[in-house]
Amino acid sequence: MKVMVIVKATAESEAGVLPSTELMAAMGRYNEALANAGVLLAGEGLKPTSQGVRVHIDGDRRQVIDGPFAETKELVAGFWLWQVRSLEEAIEWARRCPDPHPGSGGSSLEIRPLYEADDFGEAFTPELREQEDRLRERIAGEP
Repeated sequence: MKVMVIVKATAESEAGVLPSTELMAAMGRYNEALANAGVLLAGEGLKPTSQGVRVHIDGDRRQVIDGPFAETKELVAGFWLWQVRSLEEAIEWARRCPDPHPGSGGSSLEIRPLYEADDFGEAFTPELREQEDRLRERIAGEP
């Protein structure tokens, strides 16, 4: 099962406060452990929303909204994509994570399973599966 682990933002991360050398080293060791276990697929930190935009889509209309955005507790500061055997395994890995925002009063990680092809049932036709397979091969750089 694939999961996305979302690192929730804090006032400090939204202010652009960068991690200390010690935290970067601790996260590096954690990411190495994830990679060595075959769990880590991807992971990145995100710049503050003041450097981002949102695109609101309503039917045919598109509206671009410049950051920063309110409600820090609802924002994302970073993410990982993990391949795990179960949600329980993902939780165990999350429990081992260094505090992403030390001194901020606590950090939150949200774990969300990704949809898999079989989750869509009959709506995911053989033709759509083939299209998805071709796209994944192209992204992976396969001929």
